[in-house]
Amino acid sequence: MVYYMEEGTIVKIDYDLFNAENDALIETTREETAKENDLHKEGQKYIPMTIVVGAGQLIEGFEESLLEAKANKDIELEIPPEKAYGERKSEDVETYGMEKMMRFVRDPESLAIGSSVEINGRTGILKYVAAGRARVDYNHPLAGQTLKYNYKIVEVIKGKNDKANAILESQTGHKGFSIKFKGNDLTVELPQEMLYDPNASMLKFRVVGSLRDGVGAEKVTFTEVHEPRTISEEEE
Repeated sequence: MVYYMEEGTIVKIDYDLFNAENDALIETTREETAKENDLHKEGQKYIPMTIVVGAGQLIEGFEESLLEAKANKDIELEIPPEKAYGERKSEDVETYGMEKMMRFVRDPESLAIGSSVEINGRTGILKYVAAGRARVDYNHPLAGQTLKYNYKIVEVIKGKNDKANAILESQTGHKGFSIKFKGNDLTVELPQEMLYDPNASMLKFRVVGSLRDGVGAEKVTFTEVHEPRTISEEEE
């Protein structure tokens, strides 16, 4: 069955993202594509991306295409900078004295060309160091580029519980959630492995907005169940 997309639809998308000018692969959800372009990373999970159509999770050009897309159809599009990450701006490249730079770097030994640097709440990329001065580029790494997407909507999520579960899994990287709705209030029991995730608090905070956009959740409650530790015979 073919579905037309509309705002609020939750879908899973497989995609390849290229620089349209030189056909260099930037990222992909497809393992075979990564291998073909020598960008395969061992241990990385290559799975479709779950998004809420029209929720502003993607760049403008991609969002516009999704609203006109059909499920299970291969789509190719090019997105100009103004509908992607904008044009590069010279005013977003700044030069600092190394003394000032060092005040903002937690680990000076980690500082290298191409590394991420945060100064006064802004995150940029260190591009150049010479004569006691450093140049930091605050433009998005893909600013100024025309992008090419090859994508397919591989699944349209139906059912409130399935939608909530898809959002939780895609945005936390964990599986095994127990979900219960009471009206529009949602209670989520976290899987055991997430209890030991050092980023759990941030992940919960981030996913709440997506649950409200995607399934109309109002009050969202996260619960934790700490199972008793099992003692092996060797430990007894």
